[in-house]
Amino acid sequence: MGRKKGVEFDEGAPDDFDPNNPYKDPVAFFEMREHLVREKWVDIEKAKILREKLRWCYRIEGVNHLQKCRHLVQQYLDATRGIGWGKDLRPPFMHGPKVAAVDSE
Repeated sequence: MGRKKGVEFDEGAPDDFDPNNPYKDPVAFFEMREHLVREKWVDIEKAKILREKLRWCYRIEGVNHLQKCRHLVQQYLDATRGIGWGKDLRPPFMHGPKVAAVDSE
């Protein structure tokens, strides 16, 4: 009896989730929400790793950091775009019903 070579993770979105009617299956809804949160955390951690590499590059390269670390700066900026927990960055089917504004006169 030996150890397994690797660990298998179920990294995909749930198969039975219906984006047109997200509340039909509550279990699939929560699995989809957990999937989105997990993907967001992975993106955040990737940005943190790039930030640490960028700090190291700035420290090592000194005055030449503008030329030598340019590729890391671009990777870091690309990784941080779109990261956030705001309602606007969620998929449209997760926003819920829109409430029409009522004009009070």
